[in-house]
Amino acid sequence: MAKQYRRPHRYKKRKPIYRSIVLWSAVFSLILAYAVFYLLVLAGFSQVKEARVTGLPEDLQNNLKFSVQEMIGSSVLSFPTRSIFLLDTGKMEREMFERFPCLATIKIQYDFPSSLNVKAVKREGLATFCQAGDCFAIDKEGIAFEVGDYLSPFIRTLIFTGEIKLGDKVISREELKQLLEINSYLERDLGIALKEILISPSGNLNVLTQEGWEIYLNLGEETEWQLTKLKLLLDEKIPIRKRGDLEWIELRFGNFANPKYKD
Repeated sequence: MAKQYRRPHRYKKRKPIYRSIVLWSAVFSLILAYAVFYLLVLAGFSQVKEARVTGLPEDLQNNLKFSVQEMIGSSVLSFPTRSIFLLDTGKMEREMFERFPCLATIKIQYDFPSSLNVKAVKREGLATFCQAGDCFAIDKEGIAFEVGDYLSPFIRTLIFTGEIKLGDKVISREELKQLLEINSYLERDLGIALKEILISPSGNLNVLTQEGWEIYLNLGEETEWQLTKLKLLLDEKIPIRKRGDLEWIELRFGNFANPKYKD
């Protein structure tokens, strides 16, 4: 019987693990990822060291600067950072408008290598708007941006629209423009100083003068014609010395201004 021989098994020699392409690729990827992470998040040159705020009164400027500095700081994987590359300036601007309703504009820009420039403008108050005992300074857009009753004209409304918060639009731009034009005409052209303007739900205006008498107008009608009727009446029939005897002047109806004197 023929003798059978088994072919000896040959074992493939394994490469040392340190020569593995997969291992070195993983190591290189980790090193590269850490390098990018360090440069973008932790490196000194990428850290915001200063925020410069311009265009505002000193007290508001300091408050805004504090808020910007507060928003710059964050953490990534438990590492504190102020990296300029992680800042979302658009989001910061939107949050600043929410925190500071008195701002009309704000622009946050990078100033490489390590600063932010914040340019802001405060809203300009044009009138005081009051509802249910609460008074606010409003700007040309009709936005309530500050609590107070220090601006003229003094606009009071009987139209209750709920609680007013800073940043709310309390009157339309067009209506406010009309009221300011009326105020300007009365003071500049007729020498009539106003105490307050009362707006009713129907659009009627009760204008109370500093002398104590009232003028009745309607915003829905042609205000220029109503004021022309008032001027004609005052020029022709009511001299300045007699204005103190007035109770009111009606301008809403007909082609003539109708006065009523105190009893």
